[in-house]
Amino acid sequence: MGQVKTYEEVIFSWFDLFHSCPEVSWKEYQTTNKIAAILDELKVPYKRFNDMTGLVAEIGNGDEVVAVRADIDALWQEVDGEMRANHSCGHDANISMVLGALLRIKDYPLKKRVRFIFQPAEEVGGGAIEMVKRGIVDDVSYLFGIHLRPIEELPFGKVSPAVHHGAALFLQGEVRGVDAHGARPHQGKNAIDVIVAIQQMLKSIYLNPFEPHSVKLTKVVADGGSVNIIPGNATFSIDIRAQKNRVIDAIQFQVEHGLRNISKLFETDIVWDWYDKTPGAEVSEEAKKIAEKAIMDTVGEGFLADPVQTPGSDDFHFYTVSKPELKATMIGIGADLKPGLHHPHMTFNKDALIIGAKVLAKTLFNATEYK
Repeated sequence: MGQVKTYEEVIFSWFDLFHSCPEVSWKEYQTTNKIAAILDELKVPYKRFNDMTGLVAEIGNGDEVVAVRADIDALWQEVDGEMRANHSCGHDANISMVLGALLRIKDYPLKKRVRFIFQPAEEVGGGAIEMVKRGIVDDVSYLFGIHLRPIEELPFGKVSPAVHHGAALFLQGEVRGVDAHGARPHQGKNAIDVIVAIQQMLKSIYLNPFEPHSVKLTKVVADGGSVNIIPGNATFSIDIRAQKNRVIDAIQFQVEHGLRNISKLFETDIVWDWYDKTPGAEVSEEAKKIAEKAIMDTVGEGFLADPVQTPGSDDFHFYTVSKPELKATMIGIGADLKPGLHHPHMTFNKDALIIGAKVLAKTLFNATEYK
């Protein structure tokens, strides 16, 4: 007969399981299967999708629904010289904490239904949109998320009732000029000249300095194939961040205006495509108060942290943008996480998983009691 595991051991074993099989966005096949297997073992009903990864489980009874979202994908990045999937954003931890909360409250007498959304493709910003399209939050009144925070935002033991993510927007573009011999630059249209103008344009965008924001080139490829060929074509990427959605909209307008003017100035075609727009956080005061009380009930008032302001983004906030009446907040868990999120060798204090699971369980239970 096998030894019975403690609550903590179960959560740690789940984390090890998911950490060992990182999968990139839309390809979380093993991860989805492993979550399903755990739910089968817990005898919790769930629904899978025919055309995508991820699943949705539910417990409790009643007309009103409280929900929690766990993102399940990993990043594709270089780790020790090898390109591979890697859980450097802590989604393996998020899955484990959400399952830990489920384990803790699944046998409680609940006055409302509690829905557990295991969502794919957060890293590419499309998973939440697909869940919304499928009606997963149509009948949800409160939605909670949970995420480990880097050490500069929260130390181990501290828990925040809200994470105020910023908005993010990305652009992929192409300059279509004319190649020329290095000795005859007048015969071509140098894509590098255009890229330099784009860089200067971005650095000339001025908005209110009291509104956190940034806009910058993050990728440029311009190669004529030889050192004596002036490249006519180039590809480039732009990363835009802002703490508020209206600010990122203003930057987007100025970037488009600038690209059109540069195209005219150089008489060169510039084409671009905006993608993966992730909105900033819209935090519900009611949801935040429910989380605050759960934190104080679970770890004590001394470990309650202020809401976190972070320049990072998360597609969790698509849910509230798509359904403004949805009352939502994301709980931030201090874990002494370093060197930082998305670092290939990110590490954290695993005891934070237990704190996160217990706080989330209490939050969900309190939300089912809230009138």
